[in-house]
Amino acid sequence: MKRIIVALCLTLLMATGAAAGESRLISITQIVEHPSLDAMRQGFKDRIIELGIDAEFKEHIAQGNPATSVQIANQIKGEQPDLVLAITTPSAQHAVQKIKDRPIVFTGVTDPVGAGIVAHLDKPGGNVTGMTDMSPMHKHLNLVQDFMPELESLGVIYNAGEPNSVTLINLLKGFAKKEGVTIEEATIANSSGVYQAAKSLVGRADAIYIPLDNTAISALESAIKVCRQNRIPLFTGDTDSVRRGSIAALAIDYRQMGIQTADIAARILNEGADPAEMPVETIKRLQLYVNPGAAESMGLEIPAEMLEKADEVVK
Repeated sequence: MKRIIVALCLTLLMATGAAAGESRLISITQIVEHPSLDAMRQGFKDRIIELGIDAEFKEHIAQGNPATSVQIANQIKGEQPDLVLAITTPSAQHAVQKIKDRPIVFTGVTDPVGAGIVAHLDKPGGNVTGMTDMSPMHKHLNLVQDFMPELESLGVIYNAGEPNSVTLINLLKGFAKKEGVTIEEATIANSSGVYQAAKSLVGRADAIYIPLDNTAISALESAIKVCRQNRIPLFTGDTDSVRRGSIAALAIDYRQMGIQTADIAARILNEGADPAEMPVETIKRLQLYVNPGAAESMGLEIPAEMLEKADEVVK
């Protein structure tokens, strides 16, 4: 009976929100600020406005603190928005736990099923749907090999307390084993540990890779500093980090992901679409970013063919 009541309330809310010309309140929760997540948020907002939706945005950033993220979910529950945008896994988990009577659209979540956010990718159930940014880890490993054909050991920095990162690293280790590459792990508990983690890989790894790990990426400059000092090539799992100083990434354009997420939200707000029946989406095409200046500072020459393939060469 409880599920029926929740479903009826959600249906009524969405039907009410579909009224033409009505201003909508969209509450946004984001675990931490860094360029990729900020690009998603801005892309979402720009697309909502472009679609002609009269929306007010209430934005909440947890600054990397899970307890604050829980408080934000409670605050948003009180705001009673027409739709909740949850950026990244912790924010989505907390929103789903606290908010049951209005639509939630998540983005930037690597493993929404494993994280308990949705029941199935094809049919999420409940009041939730969104987009996954699951990285193709075999392609990331192959990218490093394209730059460094003699690669034998790859250092990885990640937050062992972030379930999505653990999922990615387990996938990477499986692919690396098949390729004969040793994975050297350096785990962190918070962003202040990135510098020491990078230093611990000096002498153990031919190159360093940072996956889509919000904790590690938020302190990327610490790893860049160590890699420049020790001439160790640094690769990342997101394109915005290439602009910040890593050598290359084959990854999702996060602004484009925010735009596609807004299209999902628009179908809910304008057409009364039911999140429970809307499959979780992903971006199919990846983009290759390379940074010749970063490569030179870390003692690596970028192969000419990789420059030719690049969607963007960072100057």
